[in-house]
Amino acid sequence: MGWQKQASSNTIQERIEEAYYDTFKSPIHLNASGRTDAGVHAFNQVANFHTVSDVHPENIVRALNVKLPQEIKIKNAAIVDKDFHARYDAIGKTYLYQIYNHDCSSPFLEDYSYKVTYSLDLDKMQKASLFLLGEHDFSSFMSAGSSTKNFVKNIYDIRIEKKSHLLSIVITGNGFLYNMVRIIAGTLIDIARGRFEPEEILKILNAKDRKIAGHTAKAQGLFLYDVFYEHQSLKNFLQQKNLDTLGTML
Repeated sequence: MGWQKQASSNTIQERIEEAYYDTFKSPIHLNASGRTDAGVHAFNQVANFHTVSDVHPENIVRALNVKLPQEIKIKNAAIVDKDFHARYDAIGKTYLYQIYNHDCSSPFLEDYSYKVTYSLDLDKMQKASLFLLGEHDFSSFMSAGSSTKNFVKNIYDIRIEKKSHLLSIVITGNGFLYNMVRIIAGTLIDIARGRFEPEEILKILNAKDRKIAGHTAKAQGLFLYDVFYEHQSLKNFLQQKNLDTLGTML
């Protein structure tokens, strides 16, 4: 049911906090880099917590992975400055959106991609994505329900590639609004199937109206790919030519 702990819900935060308490008998509160919605995945979510425990980070990883369900795994743990905050100290994020472009469902990708059966024009999608680069007011690409007051975000890079029937959209920026990546993906899909022309992205941005943009793509295609806290690591990522997406893993 997503990241954030809720009453009577099976969430990532709740499962990790419970596993920690069951193991070390000490309550913790996790601060995540962002709250992924129900159905959304993460390759490299980051979260921090405060503890008085002196257990070595490697032992925390091992102990939690024994307790956690198979859908959740801790990849690494480290001691950080006491003022570090996984959300507020992040300087950039990358999201991956996966589209399975075929009329027959894949049992291996059913929960990890958005199945689109109609033909998609990749060139139109590529052309439209270029208009999103840079700093813009992305109000048109935000779902209702957000409490944010700052709608201006900077998109550093958008990569679109297709391997066999799997199409990947990889987008990196300094921050993202509520459902922003899913609405961008849905709008690019609508452009690729001929509902909009690529140049209409500018009209959508200038309108600052959610009703003008395309549909919101389904949650299961979205992955939090990475979170950056150092400018050099962000720069190195943007310079990488080949990224590991589901298309390269399968």
